[in-house]
Amino acid sequence: MSMIQTGKVDLSSTNPVETVGGRTTTFTRVTFPTPFPAGSEVVVLPLTQTFNGPQTPGIRIHDVNPQGFLIRLNEVLVNNAVKSDGTHTTETIGWLATTV
Repeated sequence: MSMIQTGKVDLSSTNPVETVGGRTTTFTRVTFPTPFPAGSEVVVLPLTQTFNGPQTPGIRIHDVNPQGFLIRLNEVLVNNAVKSDGTHTTETIGWLATTV
């Protein structure tokens, strides 16, 4: 039987773009309202709910487990495909987590 939870988090980025896999010091921990059962395989689907900054914010997810996940904005490209400095204003990110 599948289990689904939803939520939202307000995120901003004052840090450079994170380009090293596994480096999560600039991520925010989201804890599920109710932990999924131990051993569950959980999938998180994030989606930007607002349009507060002129550039498109990338969303990075890491360390998804039955208790929660890590998330951050990772604005990568701006006009003319120039690498961004990584900063981005606050956006609301909605998420849906489910077992598979």
